Amino acid sequence: MNLSGKVAIVTGVSSGIGRATAEALLARGAAVAGWGRTAPEGLDHDRFQFFACDVRDEHAVAEAFTNTQRELGPGIHILVNNAGVGLFGTIDGFKSEDWHAMFDTNVNGLFYCTRAVLPAMKKQQEGHLINVASLAATAGTANLAGYCATKYAVRGFSDALFKELRPDGIRVTCVMPGSVETHFNGATPGQEPDPHKMQPEDIAAAIVHALEAPEATMVSEIQMRPANVKK
Repeated sequence: MNLSGKVAIVTGVSSGIGRATAEALLARGAAVAGWGRTAPEGLDHDRFQFFACDVRDEHAVAEAFTNTQRELGPGIHILVNNAGVGLFGTIDGFKSEDWHAMFDTNVNGLFYCTRAVLPAMKKQQEGHLINVASLAATAGTANLAGYCATKYAVRGFSDALFKELRPDGIRVTCVMPGSVETHFNGATPGQEPDPHKMQPEDIAAAIVHALEAPEATMVSEIQMRPANVKK
């Protein structure tokens, strides 16, 4: 896909991978609708518009989509389902509200956003869905059972969806990063990049790579790990 002039929706745009992806798409000439609960500070661009949206609320998603089409036009070419939350702990001590918060954001929110954009993509016979999962979708980890469950769901959803949508000219890519230096799970990125973690810009570059793949090619999954491991 030539990204110049395309319209992209990026969820969880306030920071981290979402913000880096929005910036990468803007640099390629796309118009970006950033959805999130908090506007990204300092992201001022004539092709960027922020729309307040909590993806856990399907009515909020529908409203954000209506507002996006009103402001940026009816054609929606890219959806980056990036909004997510990770809460860790042992299952016998895990709070039900935390469990539901993860599934409502990571799984249900992804469904609401995907469902919203598909009619427009099917009508134009073109579109690309990027679902940001995690390497937690490939192997279980102690004290991450709930988070792993949501990311396994995202991977399974993505695998089924690309088979469903391929006849409509719509591509689906599941991106599964490992350790990324973000505010995820309450972490605070350091002033200097951690050499043992990937940066949000690295994930954004992989997303752009998948979007710009040749017309005859669909990158269905991307697994990403830090190249420089601790000895």
